[in-house]
Amino acid sequence: MTDVGPQPAVADVRRAVREALGESSAGGLVLAACSGGADSLALAAALAFVAPRAGLRAGLLTVDHRLQEGSAARAAAVAALAPELGLAFGEVLTVTVGTAGGPEAAARDARYGALAEAAGRLGASAVLLGHTRDDQAETVLLGLARGSGLRSLSGMAAVSGLYRRPFLDLPRSATVAACQALGLAFWDDPHNADPRYTRVRVRSRVLPVLEEELGPGVAEALARTARLARDDAEALDEWAESVYQDCALSDTGGQVTLAVPGLEKVPGGVRRRVLRRAAIAAGAPSGALSATHVLAVERLITHWRGQKGVDLPGGLSAVRRYGTLILAISPIA
Repeated sequence: MTDVGPQPAVADVRRAVREALGESSAGGLVLAACSGGADSLALAAALAFVAPRAGLRAGLLTVDHRLQEGSAARAAAVAALAPELGLAFGEVLTVTVGTAGGPEAAARDARYGALAEAAGRLGASAVLLGHTRDDQAETVLLGLARGSGLRSLSGMAAVSGLYRRPFLDLPRSATVAACQALGLAFWDDPHNADPRYTRVRVRSRVLPVLEEELGPGVAEALARTARLARDDAEALDEWAESVYQDCALSDTGGQVTLAVPGLEKVPGGVRRRVLRRAAIAAGAPSGALSATHVLAVERLITHWRGQKGVDLPGGLSAVRRYGTLILAISPIA
């Protein structure tokens, strides 16, 4: 009897995971973050297939955000799927979701914090996340709406420290098809249909309108834009880091001093990256440091008229003195 191999969607998700784990050391532990939805369930199943063939150990983590009635039972059921899928273990991570940044950001922060802690405790070399091409498209649209610049438009990275996102080139339909082919019953989180969440409105309203008015392939085009933007952003970041090293006269806790002449010579996109880097190094909280703050500091270089300093988040000030730009905790001596 001829072996026809796995269904195409199953082959696609397995191939994506195998490529994502290409540089993992034999014997290492890799974890799949799984909510029980189609994307992460397909991810966990693909990891269970690929890991032993790559000489890796594999487990499953699921996060209970405690935001819905019955969430603990749901999380326990997802963790219990681990041995059925062929994974060594499943573990529930219970978190407390705060309020900072809104409900979506607070839940994300709690989730990533729990995943990072568990990976460190278990000695894992990587945590796989089930974000798809559709998620990437949504991220790009949200960045466009915020006017956040190139780094935001570059979306989610396929590799970001501990995390791997194997499915960024696959549509959400592929993970659904893979689960169906494998006979896996996935869970549809009610939050994924709740219009109170911005991402849900982008998914259910904005993207369908774009597809209807502009034709099919919008999500794929947005994801491709993210890849191109990421390449450009990484090149600019490297350039800015080189400029920072050349212009930084001092970089001590709570104060950074930069030589103005070197900053005057570079393009604005590079200069603003250097200024943001300097402000954060001096103590400004990155989440509170906006593009408006950075532009105000840049005017001390590009439109210098002897003006007073600029106040920044974290109690910092930026002032220009004798050809230098000083960013430090106020007041600057």
